[in-house]
Parts: sequence; structure tokens; C-alpha cells
Amino acid sequence: MVSRPWILLYDRPLLRRVFTLPPFNNRPRAETEFTVTEAPTDSANSNPARMSKSRTSRRTLGLFGATSVGIGAIVGGGILALAGAAFAQTGPSAVLAFALNGCIAFLTALSFAEVASKFPESGGTYTFAKKVLSVESAFTVGWIVWFASIVAAVLYALGFAQFAIAAGGSLANSLGWESVATFLNRPYMPKLMAALITIFYTLKLMFRSGGGGNLENIGKLLVFSLLIVLGFWALRDRTFSEVQQSVTPFFANGATGLFQAMGYTFIAVQGFDLIAAVGGEVRQPEKNIPRAMLGSLAIAMIIYLPLLFVIATVGVPTGESITEVSRQNPETIIAIAAENYLGGFGYWLVMIAGLLSMVSAMQANLFAASRVAMAMAKDRTLPTGLGRKSASSQIPVSAVLVTGLLTLILLALLPSLAEAGAASSLIFLITFALAHWICILVRQRSVANPPPFRTWWFPAVPACGGIACLILAVYQGVIVPTAGSITLFWLSLGGLLFLVLFAQRARLSDATNEIHNPELLRLRGRSPLVLVPIANPKNAPALVALASAMTPKDAGRVLLLSIAVAPDEWDFESNPKPLENTQIVLRQAIASSVAEGLYPEALTTIAKDPWQEIRRVSKAHRCESLLLGLTRLTDKRVELPLEQLVKQVACDVVVLRAPNDWNLSDANRILVPTTDHRIQNPLLARILASLSKAREREITFLNVRPQSVTPRELRDAQQELAGWVYNLCSSSGRVQVAANDSPLEEILEQAKESDLMILNIHSNRKDEKLFSRFAWQIIEQTDCPLLIARHY
Repeated sequence: MVSRPWILLYDRPLLRRVFTLPPFNNRPRAETEFTVTEAPTDSANSNPARMSKSRTSRRTLGLFGATSVGIGAIVGGGILALAGAAFAQTGPSAVLAFALNGCIAFLTALSFAEVASKFPESGGTYTFAKKVLSVESAFTVGWIVWFASIVAAVLYALGFAQFAIAAGGSLANSLGWESVATFLNRPYMPKLMAALITIFYTLKLMFRSGGGGNLENIGKLLVFSLLIVLGFWALRDRTFSEVQQSVTPFFANGATGLFQAMGYTFIAVQGFDLIAAVGGEVRQPEKNIPRAMLGSLAIAMIIYLPLLFVIATVGVPTGESITEVSRQNPETIIAIAAENYLGGFGYWLVMIAGLLSMVSAMQANLFAASRVAMAMAKDRTLPTGLGRKSASSQIPVSAVLVTGLLTLILLALLPSLAEAGAASSLIFLITFALAHWICILVRQRSVANPPPFRTWWFPAVPACGGIACLILAVYQGVIVPTAGSITLFWLSLGGLLFLVLFAQRARLSDATNEIHNPELLRLRGRSPLVLVPIANPKNAPALVALASAMTPKDAGRVLLLSIAVAPDEWDFESNPKPLENTQIVLRQAIASSVAEGLYPEALTTIAKDPWQEIRRVSKAHRCESLLLGLTRLTDKRVELPLEQLVKQVACDVVVLRAPNDWNLSDANRILVPTTDHRIQNPLLARILASLSKAREREITFLNVRPQSVTPRELRDAQQELAGWVYNLCSSSGRVQVAANDSPLEEILEQAKESDLMILNIHSNRKDEKLFSRFAWQIIEQTDCPLLIARHY
């Protein structure tokens, strides 16, 4: 039989897999070869001022374009949809509610601007979180940000439906089509029209990328400017007492109504964060991103506050209250107010602007949410299918589709526009509080390479902004139980899905990223220490080289430990040799290390039991990894103490068995046997990333199945193993799934052609032996250098 090549193409730009199935004879096997043409990149340590020409050439947005993104997301939809809800809750003091929200948003924009200038990449808050926080925390942030944009899309879909129904009803009544007007006023119409417009734009985004344009922004700004100017002109006909009467009582429901209105309407000042979400496309980001954020927010507040004042004063007939009018028509209060002082022209002007604003904002949020999902999928914190792009349009179709479906589900769950606004505001308040926290961490951990833009009065600005966001979020969750319940459900669902489905893959990918991008460790507040006990100076260079490879340069440390074993009833004056020998060993180890260009730290201690001393030093120095060099692993005097030590230390353990003259640079062919098709060891991911960082090595992952395995089962196992290996190893390598009733025979045969073998040890229970009988057989019957890795 002629072997058949199976070629599977994946939507992963750096990955090429080739599956080959030779004839099924006595020892069939399936092999996968995958090649990564370049190492994963991460600009955690990038400096915008030093970006390469190829990178800056992809940045197409200047200051005007970036500001337009913010204006398009902030101005229009929020105030048109939620001004009525604010007036209904707190009366004329809605102006103050928007002003206070603007102050909180201004503090938040400063924090966003600082972090975005440090990380001028697309992705927004999720990108910031994965630089500074753990992979679990980054998932939580991304999960919340994704949900926030989805809820915002729900808000604007419902807002569009309300404006469309109002406009359609008015037009039908003017034309005498009473049946049409009656049909549009049926209770289910808002949800139905919101669902239809969501489906339309979801389908549109699946085939065409985009989130709005400058024409809509210019039109909105002109409409709002005209409403303000003509409103103040109409105000000339009102006496001071009439104006005073229209804003009395200023607080319709006291402080409670004011805070509730702030919670309902905070979403109306959200949108500047989308500039950070497209930060990778902004030219001169260290300057333009902060200016665009603050500028777009300032323009929004310049429009919002005068417009709300006009609505509250001349937008209602003399003697009537804006509070009562808003409670009767909360969704279209601005259109009704414009009709009161501009006639039908004002009403239809607002209606047209409202429809355009709502669909523009909804499309922008659907677009942003799908890109957050795509970014998370690429980091393995969501199903990888969401990160795949269409080959022709480069659109993440699956991410857009799932985002649209979730939007439809929330449309069915949220009872009204006010609750949608409350839920959306609550979620964004949580994400903004996280952004403030991240800003503080970035400033504290970036002393050597601070952000180009630094907010004033640090840390008062991010601290005050974060506290304000949290207080308002908690209050909103309590006052509007629907918003709080949906938020808690979404967070609980995300936590469950992450632990069950995504955690292992995400941790493997994150461990590899930390090795390739050392600044990630510093930004996360970590300085990993590798403890290396030295008893034989001849193997010191190999141990220090391996320890240095495991610890990224400038981000971690290597500590050499030399233990002087004190004899019973030791008289130091008459017998100083134990300490002198220890110092000689340590001196020779340091000299060998320096000769190799490695500069570790050193420590000498005295103890009667060296194994217990290793455990004590590991705990005292809070080591993340322990690297042991043992040339005689099968010695019974080593086996039991080693088992006890590994179970007592609270860190990763790596054991190297190699000849004294062995050099890490000689390990060109590396064999990684695996008894399970799933490889879930972040320590192994770090080791492989470290070994392959300096140069390319041939890494083979071997899994052995019974001889009775069918060709289909062999292929399925090989494909699944290849998926895990892709998360684990970023260098060129091979995946082999062999059919053999003697796994030991297959591994020993492969080991003969390898320069280094890495055993991945699982030991979850304290009463479980570290080395299984099968592992001991491999150790006893192989002569090649051996690396044993146990993740804590």
C-alpha cells in the first residue's frame, strides 16, 4: 500500500501541519510535523517611539481619525436613548448626573490613556489585563469586556426600535394609517424590531468589516449643535421665573434618584475606551491616543450638558415638568422636546439623527465585542474557532456570529431599555474600575520603561476614579436587581467555562509567552527564583545554563546553593574541611558559570541533612523552581529522599541526569514521551520555550497506543495531541502517535536517537509516588541525558 499524505490547513497564520500515515504494518504510527516560522511576539516591552518602520506603516489613524472613533461611540446613541430615563428618575438634576458621570469618565480616560500609551495595541482593557495580571484575571477582564459590548449593543438595538416605532407611528398617523400605527404599538414590537436590526448587522459584519464612519459623526454633531443653538434662542422668550419654575424641583427624587440616574446613564459617556481598542492602528500613539480620548470626551460633554439644559427648560411647555413628560415618553423625550420649540422639523431632525446614532453605535459595539472574542480565542481563553478568520475577507465570522447570538439572548432577557442601560453601565463601570487598578500596577512596575503619557496627580487620579466606579457599580447592582443578577450570572458562567474548558490551554500558552517576553513577568510583579543546589562543580555549568534558560533575562534570578554537611559532634577548629570543601565547590561552580557568560547568585549554608536544608532554603526564599543535578537517580540512597523532597517543596521541580561534561547546547534532538494525549504542564511549556528561544531544536512528542488501534483512532489521537502541542511548544517539532503493545520498547528505541529526553511527571496526591514503575523503567534503561519536570 502506498502511504497517503493528509494535509490539513488551519486558519493559523504561523502554523502548518502535515499529517502522514505510512502503511499499517507491525508498528504503525502517525506523525505530525509543524513549523512556526517566527516566535510569538508581544509588545509588552515595546516603546512607541522606537517602533520599526514596518510596524508603523500599518498605523493608519491620525489624531482626527482616532478622535472620530471616540465621538462616534460616545455622542448620540447614549443620550438619545437614556436622557428620558435620567429625567424620569431625578428630574432636571439629570444635567448634574451627566456632569458627574463625565467627571468619572474623565478620570477613567486619563488611566486608559496612560496604559494605552504604554501598550499601543488593539484590544483595549483585555490587552492591558493580559500584560499585567495572571491569565485567570485576564480571562475575567476579557469576559467582562466582551459582555459589556454585547449589552451595549442590546441597549442601542432597543433604542433603535423605540425610535423606529415612534417615527413609524407618527408617520402612519399623519397619513391616516391607523391600523399601521396600532400594529407598531403592540407590546412585542420593540423586542422584535431590535432582534431584526441585530440580525441584519450581525449578517453584515460577517461579510463586511466596519464600525461606522465620519459622515455619521459630522451629521450628529451638526444636528446636536443646531438643537442647542436654537434651544438657547428659544430660551430668550422665557422669563427667569419661568426658567426657574421649569427646573423646580431640581432633585425630583433626592439623592437616590440622582445616583440611580447616574447608573442608568453612565453608558452614555462610554466610548473613549474604543480608542484604546483600536490603539494598534493609531499613528504616534503615545501622543494621539491620550489627546483623542480626552478630546472626544470633552466634545461629548460640551454637547450633552447644554442640550440637557435646553431640554429641561424650553423642551416642555410652560407649567409642565420635564420629569412627568419623561416618565410618559422616556425613549423619545429629546424628539418631543425638540418638537416643542422647533415644531415638526425638530422632531423629525432628532428622529433621523437618533436612528442613525443607534445603528451606528450598535454596529460599533457588535464589531468591538467580536474582536474581543477573537483576541481571547487567540490566547486560548475562548474556543480557538472564534479566533479564525475567513480566508477571503479576514473577518472572524464565528466570533461575529456568536456575539450576535448572545445579543439576541440578552434582548429576550432584559425587560426594557432602562434595564439594558443599567446593565450596560454596570458592566462598563466594573471594567473601568479594573482599568484604574491596571494603571496603578503599570506605573509601579514600569520604573525602567515608564508609559510615555503619565496621568497627573498619581495615584490620586486612578485611585479616586476606581473607587467612584466601584461605588456606582455596587449601587447600580443593588438598585437594579436585573442588572446585578445578569452580571453575576455571566461572571459565574465564565468562571465555570474557564475552569472546565479553557484553563489548561490558556495557562500553557501564557507560560510560553512569559519566556518569550520577559517584561510580562516584571509587569505582573514577579521575579522568579530558580534554586540550584550544587554538590558537584563539574555539572554546575550545565545546571546554571539550564536554570538561566528557565529564568528570562532581567526578569528572574538563579541562586546557587552549596551545603556544608555537618558531621555529628562537629569540632570546626579541628575539622574545617566540610566548610572548606563546600566553598571550593561553590567557587568552582561560579567560575564555570562565569566562563559560560552566566552570573548567578550564591549561598552557602550548614546543615546535617542536605535534603531538608534544600527544602528550608526553597521555602525561605520563595523559589518558583528547584533544579537538581543527580547523576545516579537509581541509587536507593537518592530515591526515597528525592521523593520526600519533591512532595515537601511548594515549587516546580526539575531533575537533570546527565554526564559531567554534558552541555545544554548539545541538545539538538529532544524527545518528550507522553502517556496522555493531553499535555497540561506549564513548567514543561516554559522549559521547551526556553530551549527553543536561542535557536531551533528538533522536538519530538511521542504517544504510544495499543497495537489494536485502528487507523482512524490513530489519526484522531494524533490530531488531538497536535492541538495540545501547539499550545505547549512554539518551535519546530514533530508529533508521533505510534501503535505498539510495548510503550517502553518504543520509547527506548526513540531515546537512542535523542540528545535529551524530558519526562513529564504527574504527582497530585501526597501519598502518590513521584515516579511510577513505568517511569523508573525508563530511567533505568536509558543512557541519554534526562530531564524530569514536575509542576507544582
